[in-house]
Amino acid sequence: MKLGLMCRPFKKPERYRFAAALVGGAHPADQPPRVPYWRLSGFYFFYFAALGALLPYWPVYLQSLGYDPGRIGVLMAILAGTKIIAPNIWSWIADHSGRPLTVIRLGALCAVLSFCALYGNRDYTAMALLTGAYSFFWNAALPAFEAITLHHLQEQSERYSRVRLWGSIGFIGGVLAVGGLLSLFPIADLPYAILAMLINMWLTSLLVPAGKAMARQADTPRFWHLLWRGEVLAFLLVSFLVQVAHGPYYVFFTVYLKSHGYSDGAVGWMWSLGVIAEIVLFWCVTHWLKRVALRQLLLSGLLLGSLRWWVIPLVVDQPWLLAASQLLHAATFGITHVVAIHLMHRHFSGVHHNKGQALYNSTSFGAGGMLGSYLSGALWLSWGATWEFQAAAWVSLSALLIAWFGVGRSAKKDRRR
Repeated sequence: MKLGLMCRPFKKPERYRFAAALVGGAHPADQPPRVPYWRLSGFYFFYFAALGALLPYWPVYLQSLGYDPGRIGVLMAILAGTKIIAPNIWSWIADHSGRPLTVIRLGALCAVLSFCALYGNRDYTAMALLTGAYSFFWNAALPAFEAITLHHLQEQSERYSRVRLWGSIGFIGGVLAVGGLLSLFPIADLPYAILAMLINMWLTSLLVPAGKAMARQADTPRFWHLLWRGEVLAFLLVSFLVQVAHGPYYVFFTVYLKSHGYSDGAVGWMWSLGVIAEIVLFWCVTHWLKRVALRQLLLSGLLLGSLRWWVIPLVVDQPWLLAASQLLHAATFGITHVVAIHLMHRHFSGVHHNKGQALYNSTSFGAGGMLGSYLSGALWLSWGATWEFQAAAWVSLSALLIAWFGVGRSAKKDRRR
């Protein structure tokens, strides 16, 4: 493949068709674009921009409301915990209604409306209930959208990362924009920035075409028959442990850096460095997937993840070394997530695709994220940050061991074609 073709998401005529579609016209000689690249990318951009505005700064906002680390850990665990239930419920609705985009749009709109009620609420019980309501709707959108993206890509599924990288760009935009705003405005105004991004996410979902419905084949196996296989169960356990290990990072990394004297701007750049590395990974991995086994990519990501969590408390007072460790986010999240999307696409294709992506999200980001968030709050109070990150390294090593024995050993070639 020539380098010029690798670096362009679509040929020029497809770009012209997209521009014509925006103004209500159509290209005179061509049909509508087969893959709506920019509309798919736009949803990822705003979805993860909202996450970038929330994830690093929401614990600081909760701290400003007077919550202690234990309660902050519980509230962040609720954000992750609804991913256990919400994706599976909404994917079931999407499959049985045959209108997954309608489900995504409805979930995005309800997320906007429920988030409005969070602003300024200081009662802990009410905050917990409202956090659960907001995240129930917000977490419903992404797994179904992953399935829609891969459905549009069809035989070009290796190009998924070129679409998904715009989510990482959105995350950086959210982190840096909010970091800059917080240097000018009080932390109490944080919900306004998040709300603006959520509204744009919903509006973008209205532009995405549905595509053709997926028909059930006569010989399609039942979902549970696909699930109860050793390799699938092993991989789901690995995905669970990966997110448990991320708990201290997602919940307390910002608080940890600020306790060591980092400014809001420096904190934003530390988060952004990790996501910049992730973007580079997403761009390059399209080429790697044709040449490197998914198993090898997964094992390397888990090994580098263990290294990353171990060194964070050792280099926290040395900004340049800490910045270097942030580049390993390309491995701890980027590699493991891309491998997961492709493996779930392989194991749960056709009419089970929505449910397969929902299962991955609920197991990893849901159950794993919830347990990781809860434990990070408890360990912060009992052991402190140093032991907390080193415990995450051991969790990542456990995932590496399970993946070594349970994922991809039977395949002669575990590569994307």
